[in-house]
Amino acid sequence: MVDQMHALSFGVAATAYDRYRPSYPEPAVAWAVDRPAPARVVDLGAGTGILTRVLLALGHHVTPVEPDPGMRAQLAVATPGVVALAGTAEQVPLPDGSVDTIVAGQAYHWFDHPVAHAEGARLLRPGGTYAAVFNERDDSVPWVTALTALTVELLGGRGIREDGAWMADHGEHYEPVERAEFRHAVTHTPETLVGMIGTRSHYITATEQRQREVDAAIRELAANHPDLAGRETFELPYRTLVFRARRR
Repeated sequence: MVDQMHALSFGVAATAYDRYRPSYPEPAVAWAVDRPAPARVVDLGAGTGILTRVLLALGHHVTPVEPDPGMRAQLAVATPGVVALAGTAEQVPLPDGSVDTIVAGQAYHWFDHPVAHAEGARLLRPGGTYAAVFNERDDSVPWVTALTALTVELLGGRGIREDGAWMADHGEHYEPVERAEFRHAVTHTPETLVGMIGTRSHYITATEQRQREVDAAIRELAANHPDLAGRETFELPYRTLVFRARRR
């Protein structure tokens, strides 16, 4: 069952979310869309428009869909000329067979997947693609492993960590799911790292005392970990995992 408290917690931190969350590498998004521009693309759970802006840069016609009014407002500010529709992955206010591709970013893991995939089958033209794109911190890097350990200890939860097991079948209307992986990195300072973790749902819904503890622990990690100590900026590496399935 979807955890609605966490799924709908982001609006209060919409400005910080847009500032600190990583974007998605263009090659990953191009692979997800699976067709040349311009395609008609729906960005489900579009949030503040981070993925929408990559799709626009690739030359596609994009319709963002987002349930949270705070996130939609930030999307409008950060993405001039684009207005997100109020809707969910399970109920999209668009007609049957009206889009070429459906793409979702991090929001995908909040969806009711069987219902969302059925709704996607209604929206997609035959041969269209339903894709999910995830940024996951690269825990093969020691300091990133330490960051994940302290956030799990203090906040609970965990990363997406998708191996495809729960995305192996979109249902009878789709071909088998395909998977690809891409790499990129984001430059951080200790304070922007604090800001990024502050956009996580388990942080937003935590007590103020626990939030202060998390902030202090991240600053301590940045000051003392051998890979980070004494550095004003550093690279946070990501694995971007993409899963796509074509509409039969």
